[in-house]
Amino acid sequence: MKFGILVKESPYNFQAFDSAYNFVIAAIKKGHEITGIFFYDDAVYAANKYLDPPQGERNIRLYMDDLKSKGVRLVVCVAAGKRRGLTNDTVSGSAEISGLGQLLELSIESDRLITF
Repeated sequence: MKFGILVKESPYNFQAFDSAYNFVIAAIKKGHEITGIFFYDDAVYAANKYLDPPQGERNIRLYMDDLKSKGVRLVVCVAAGKRRGLTNDTVSGSAEISGLGQLLELSIESDRLITF
């Protein structure tokens, strides 16, 4: 089955990012395809390349790099990013900036679109 993922909550304030990450890893292990993850609203903060949490805390940037290394496409909403100060210069190399059209494509390409 092909899954598309939409994440809408801030990665350090809510559990949505962690739940999405764990779902994607489990789905890949079961042989499912992840067509991509679209970050919207405060979830765009997950793609900030300047995230540098204190030692011992989970590092969202490392999770993003892990997803990318597994072939998962990571897309950040351009409008939500601009509202939060993200630009092409501040987005990590793991992610790409694009518009809501990418979310529509993701939902068309997927058997299921799951929102976290």
